[in-house]
Amino acid sequence: MKTIYLVDGSAYIHRAFHAVRNLSNSKGLPTNAIFGFTNMMLKLINDKKPEYAAMVFDAKGPTFRHEMYKDYKANRPPMDEALAVQIPYIKNVTEAFNMPMLEMQGYEADDLIGTLAKKAEKQGFMVVMVTGDKDFNQLVTNKSVVWDPMKDETRTVESITEKQGLPPDKVIEIMALSGDSSDNIPGVPGIGPKTAIALIQEFGSLEGVYEGVETITKKKQKENLQTYKDDAFLSHKLVTIETDAPVEFDPEKLRIQEPDSQKLAKIFSELEFRDLSKAYPVKTDLSKKEYTALTTEEDLEALAENLEKAGVFALDTETTGLDPMQASLVGMSFSYEADRAFYAPLTHDYLGAPDQVGVEKALEILGPVLSNPEIKKIGQNIKYDWIVLARHGADLQGVAFDTMVASYLLNPSHRSHGLDQIAMELLEHRMISYEEVCGKGAKAITFNQVPLEKAVPYACEDADVTFQIYGLLQPKLEKNQLLELFKTVEMPLVRVLVKMEMEGITVDSDQLQALSKEFQGGMESAEKEIYQLAGEEFNIASPQQLGHILFEKLGLPVQKKTKKKTGYSTDVKVLTTLASQHELPALILRYRSVAKLKSTYVDALQSLIHPETGRVHTSFNQNVTATGRLSSSNPNLQNIPIRTPEGKRIREAFIPRKGWEMFCADYSQIELRILAHLSQDEFLIELFKSGEDIHKRTASEVFELFPEFVTDEMRRQAKAINFGIIYGMGAFRLSNEIGVSRKTAQRYIDNYFVTYKGVKKFIEETIALAHETGMTKTLLGRTRPLPDINAKNRVLMEAAERIATNTPIQGTAADLIKVAMIKVQNALEEQNMQTKMLLTVHDELVFESPPEEIFQAQVLAEQMMEGVWDLDVALKVNIESGKNWAEAH
Repeated sequence: MKTIYLVDGSAYIHRAFHAVRNLSNSKGLPTNAIFGFTNMMLKLINDKKPEYAAMVFDAKGPTFRHEMYKDYKANRPPMDEALAVQIPYIKNVTEAFNMPMLEMQGYEADDLIGTLAKKAEKQGFMVVMVTGDKDFNQLVTNKSVVWDPMKDETRTVESITEKQGLPPDKVIEIMALSGDSSDNIPGVPGIGPKTAIALIQEFGSLEGVYEGVETITKKKQKENLQTYKDDAFLSHKLVTIETDAPVEFDPEKLRIQEPDSQKLAKIFSELEFRDLSKAYPVKTDLSKKEYTALTTEEDLEALAENLEKAGVFALDTETTGLDPMQASLVGMSFSYEADRAFYAPLTHDYLGAPDQVGVEKALEILGPVLSNPEIKKIGQNIKYDWIVLARHGADLQGVAFDTMVASYLLNPSHRSHGLDQIAMELLEHRMISYEEVCGKGAKAITFNQVPLEKAVPYACEDADVTFQIYGLLQPKLEKNQLLELFKTVEMPLVRVLVKMEMEGITVDSDQLQALSKEFQGGMESAEKEIYQLAGEEFNIASPQQLGHILFEKLGLPVQKKTKKKTGYSTDVKVLTTLASQHELPALILRYRSVAKLKSTYVDALQSLIHPETGRVHTSFNQNVTATGRLSSSNPNLQNIPIRTPEGKRIREAFIPRKGWEMFCADYSQIELRILAHLSQDEFLIELFKSGEDIHKRTASEVFELFPEFVTDEMRRQAKAINFGIIYGMGAFRLSNEIGVSRKTAQRYIDNYFVTYKGVKKFIEETIALAHETGMTKTLLGRTRPLPDINAKNRVLMEAAERIATNTPIQGTAADLIKVAMIKVQNALEEQNMQTKMLLTVHDELVFESPPEEIFQAQVLAEQMMEGVWDLDVALKVNIESGKNWAEAH
């Protein structure tokens, strides 16, 4: 029997909207309902693989039920604006999936589905009504069922009859008596679903109830039934789903077609559904492209000549892996005009592979062009290609534009700046994916094994698209007044990061191994103590088992449930709260911390030591944090705790090369100094100029004490207030942070603003400007769009206001340390010094230096960093040296 799926699209939409929360793209468009709706549709398509289907929506405006009863659905509020803006996208997604859509003025989706179901049954179809709405139970027959995708539950004649004690055709009778508050259907007061079922079981139908009403012994029930008889029969009409609406059933028009991948990819790209956009590959139209393989020395010589004439070109490398410090060069692609690119295969190695020039000869031919600083090079994440080429002996100069960095500057809150994402947004072009060429999982091959007929279009497309995007992004940077920041900070920084990543840092593997054993011993000791306190052994890593111990066995107060409300939450916040009440949560926190540090750093670092250099080479990311700060990965060296004993032990394993010393140059209170400059707060500026302890003085003002009476704990609290103000911290969060009541925290904040009137004015003016412009910016002109700054949702708006306040301060600090890195690196090179800049961690730069240079290097770092920008409050740098990172910090 053929099956048709009739989907209650309107119910899908509302369930999706309420199931997924706080999801939007970087432009501020709410996307939660679209995302949930799409995933429900995918569940239908993937699980049921329907041949026939229809997505049915409610049409705008009143229906025939409103003519019967003007108060029908009158208690429903207007559609939430955040949902309303998503409806067109939801319909576009449905259309792109090639799912037939139906809606009709004057009828609800229920009526269209009811009519189609009856007509489909007559034509020999099995009908599956896809909805969670129990009203549809009345339509269930031996040929029609209801499938609820959220519960993955199918409702049949048997299951409905078993559950309510009456067959599906009695659902209308039950609802006529009990009514439906969600649709404002009156029913009979005092009669709920259970009573209604009992009455229909006894009397058989609504008419039967009224024929035998005099036999009802319950006085109030009888009175209500008699008084509200008209309402009961009206309700019967209102809840009855129409099965004779003027809609035709033509199976061929409801046959599912293949999804339009191009349309879906474009929609998902705009909505920033990255995984979904990847799931719909589109065959790239290569007919308009001129993509050429260069396999001879003569080919490369001609290319070199043309690249020199062009004066600007995009380049991309193909390699054997993702780590630029270990990947081998397989080939290079070039483009200097749209829709035209060249691929030079160098080390492809498969059965039948053609002769190739090879890496050494290719770089000999192309070397003069690559090293010519007058010829501009364009790349996507060109830092990767730069490192790969440098490791293979090429001296890349003239790097002028990185499309990934440019995309990030324009859209810092965007989740992805990959070439495929940018291409879809700017060119509406779906790129060939790496998986299409190399496969995935266990069957994946490395690029050197890819045949040229596949490798050439893939590699050439990378260079071609990069060149085209460069032409689009440069004017955008100029229009948004970001070109100066791009040229003077972000692009020069790429060269500095290349040097730092290639340099790496030494870690003492023997010390790490010893530390691993020490941490393991500490964990085992903690385990025993945990079991002793718990009174039994259990799986410490299991939230369920830990929740049982804490809340059921020990009787500690439950703080919150898990997201699915199925168990107790045992997250860090919960355990921290409980730690003041019992020793066990505190011990669990310590155990978790040590276990994480052991796996993330102590053990992982040993496997990340480079086989040739013997050093660890982290990757610095320019396009991750929305504020402009650099982050690091593989390994992430910015999250090693500074103040814990375990964090200090890990930092002790980071050492300089033999005979050298390590030193750190750390900006002192840079964000507060920037706040003083931006706010022009006279009192704050004076504090910095006089050299007074700012946290102690803040404590004195906030707590209304003479400075000599300020304790260390008060200074700690004042420090939290000073930095909390920068992050837009309110009384609720501050009260949690420093352990006082919310009322007291608010008094502290009020006192702070009485003292620092200029700061208060700066925050108010910054927020007002953000509301006016929809963005915020740093001192150097870095911008951050604030799509939620004028949102009607107060939570979203206040979060945007905090970002508006914080970004000019934290973002400026990020900009300044980037400029400092460029200046320091240039100065080291100009003075032909051996000292190496190794790491950047927030406001700190880490160096290694030979003994004879260390004093000179420290002076140079201090001068460059303190003189990086002319602020009204001078920047201050602290410098420490030692035999390892912990000593130097």
